[in-house]
Amino acid sequence: MRFFDRDKEIAKLRNIRELSRRVAQFTVVTGRRRIGKTSLVLNAYNDEPILYFFVSRKVESELCKEYATEIEEKLGIPQLGSTTQFAEIFEYLMKLAHKQHFTLVIDEFQEFYRVNKTVFSEMQKIWDLHKDGARINLLVCGSVNSLMNKIFRDKKEPLYNRQTQKISVHPFSPSVLHGIMNEYAPGHSNEDLLAMYLYTGGVAKYIELLIDGGFYTATAMLDAIIQEDSPFIDEGRSMLIEEFGRDYTVYFSILSLIARGHTTRGDIEEILKKEISGYLTRLEDDYGLVNKSQPLFESSPRKNVHYNIHDNFLRFWFRFVYKYNYMLEIGAYDKLKEIIIRDYDTYSGQVLEEFFRLQLAESGQFTRIGMWHDRRGENEIDIIAADELNKRVEFIEVKRQRRNIDLSILRAKANVFLNTTKKFGKYDINYRGLSLDDI
Repeated sequence: MRFFDRDKEIAKLRNIRELSRRVAQFTVVTGRRRIGKTSLVLNAYNDEPILYFFVSRKVESELCKEYATEIEEKLGIPQLGSTTQFAEIFEYLMKLAHKQHFTLVIDEFQEFYRVNKTVFSEMQKIWDLHKDGARINLLVCGSVNSLMNKIFRDKKEPLYNRQTQKISVHPFSPSVLHGIMNEYAPGHSNEDLLAMYLYTGGVAKYIELLIDGGFYTATAMLDAIIQEDSPFIDEGRSMLIEEFGRDYTVYFSILSLIARGHTTRGDIEEILKKEISGYLTRLEDDYGLVNKSQPLFESSPRKNVHYNIHDNFLRFWFRFVYKYNYMLEIGAYDKLKEIIIRDYDTYSGQVLEEFFRLQLAESGQFTRIGMWHDRRGENEIDIIAADELNKRVEFIEVKRQRRNIDLSILRAKANVFLNTTKKFGKYDINYRGLSLDDI
């Protein structure tokens, strides 16, 4: 699959490179595993040679040999002798940047924790001493969110606040998914497009695996994902165990319950018989895996709070792969596919709501997008999209099938909302239904 989108990110990276010709730049590039951080950086700088250091789990001296070879090949500088410490290479490059401009990319930067933890403090000292007058475009990329947050957001860490720029790489938007499917699967159905979003969450690597494999339909995608030796089967576990460390079983239990519909703290604690507020806070703030949702205009920040896994792939993985792992252990792949197919309409209906929220946000027409339900759960509105500048609001009902949309019921629910919240009283109000036909 060819490289798609990222125009804004590429423009920013190239602007940073221009700035670095005058003033040293230190950019942190973050994003979940498989999102395409490395591809983004390499595509942005494909018009000139760059230094690319990958931090693999090797002894420091071996890494230094690789980096010295990279410097010789890309900058034409002879081998740096028998350098065995990264700090020596970094100091050499910072001094060299006073004489010439270049870009240095350090990928999987957080892995220095396992190679040599002192690298971070050594880099801080060298950067502070030599950045003035240096013409270096330094970028560090990392895929372990918790460690990257610790390195750059923890005040106790030496590299805290040393970055001059930050770029967060996000999943592909609905419009980009449309473009990918139109190019590789012309004539695809809306069900196929929704399935691509449901299974991959817009993560570049997962999309690439399906597209390059020729799995363009919803049925083919499911067959590719749930089969022996599928890279998707172990992906959730391998991705998150590194994040969670020894407490991974507790985190996995929480995420599994959220994926299955137990979305309140009280509900989860009742099932686990364990206090989990600290775990939920870390899942949201440190790991970036869950977010909180409340009905629009909820008066208390602590009431009506529900937790969601905002990564679609992980939501699917915990809902089906992790929950039914015992089936996979005995090779019952077809049985698991039967379960997914059985639950697909209900599960995909919830994903469809999220897809439309993203589409509405991407349109740039609204200032506030959310959902609402009363505290009894008797009235629920799937989407409320408001344009507070032009005083207009849309109440939206989402169903997989258009025939199941009843705007009279939506109007009644909206009236309850308007009377309860006292909001949007002088707004132009519109009611509409969205279905699979509209994506």
